[in-house]
Amino acid sequence: MAAASSPGGSAPAGPGPDPAGPAQLQYSLLLEHLVGERRGPRQARALDPAALGGIPAPLKSEEQKLIERVMESCGFKAALACVGGFVLGGAFGVFTAGIDTNVGFDPKDPYRTPTAKEVLKDMGQRGMSYAKNFAIVGAMFSCTECLVESYRGKSDWKNSVISGCITGGAIGFRAGLKAGAIGCGGFAAFSAVIDYYLR
Repeated sequence: MAAASSPGGSAPAGPGPDPAGPAQLQYSLLLEHLVGERRGPRQARALDPAALGGIPAPLKSEEQKLIERVMESCGFKAALACVGGFVLGGAFGVFTAGIDTNVGFDPKDPYRTPTAKEVLKDMGQRGMSYAKNFAIVGAMFSCTECLVESYRGKSDWKNSVISGCITGGAIGFRAGLKAGAIGCGGFAAFSAVIDYYLR
C-alpha cells in the first residue's frame, strides 16, 4: 500500500539530520585535544601526517635523537648563552670604549696625548672585561631557567622571573644582602619585561 502524498505532490519534510553536525562535532573534538582540557604532553599532541592524508614523516634515527637530546640539555643551552654573551659583551665593551673620551689617558699625566696602541689596548681590556661578565650572566641565567623549567614542567613567564631573581641575587650577594635583594628584584623585573615583549 503506497503512502499518502501531500496535496502538492511532494512528501512532507521531516526533521532530518543537520549536514554540518558531524563536521562541527569532529572540529570540536579536535580542538579539545589540541588546546582544550584533554590536551596531553607535547609529544602526545604531535600529529602524524600519514594519518591526516599527508606525506608520512620518516622515523628519526638514534643519532638524530641523540643530537636533539644534547641540544635540549641545560649544559648545551648554558654553553650557547655563554658564547653569545661573550660575543655581545665584547662588542658592547668595545663600543662603549670607543665613545669614551678618557680611553687611553694616563691619570698621572693627563695632558699627554695617548698613542693609538694605548687606545686599542684599553679598548681591548674593556671589551674583554665586558665579554667575561656578559658570558657569566648569560650562562647563569640560561642554566637556571632550564633547571627551573625542567623542575616545574611548564614553559611560561614565571620561569624567566624565577631564574632572573636567582641570577641577580647570586651576583648581588657578593656585595651584601641588600645588594642581593636589589639584584634579585631588578633582574626579575627585567626578565619579566623581556619575556612579555618576546612572547
